[in-house]
Amino acid sequence: MSVIGLVALMTTFTTAGATAASRVSGLRGVVMQGPTRPVCIDDPCEEPARGIVLEFTRDGKVVAGVKTTTSGTYSIRLKAGSYAVRVPSLRIGTGLSPRVVRVPRGRIARVDFHLDTGRQ
Repeated sequence: MSVIGLVALMTTFTTAGATAASRVSGLRGVVMQGPTRPVCIDDPCEEPARGIVLEFTRDGKVVAGVKTTTSGTYSIRLKAGSYAVRVPSLRIGTGLSPRVVRVPRGRIARVDFHLDTGRQ
């Protein structure tokens, strides 16, 4: 194989790899929960939702899940499209908002969630 052919072949693989990498889509963000106290006046009424699981569903089927970190952050790769989101193990308050998210094609979008604890 000639040097020119080898360079052309390497360029093709490099370009194909860059194209595939640029097609990654998904979501990242933080999940906050609150209120954290029955009465909040001067203190913050929210805190990071640590160690909770977010389930992403399509057509009623769970397609992916992710657990939040100790700082309430999450990151997940998903195919582009719309997903319903829920926290399966919690049955308090009004739940998670937003309940439906849209994943854009070819990028990681930021979506922050709020989990209602039901404390009043």
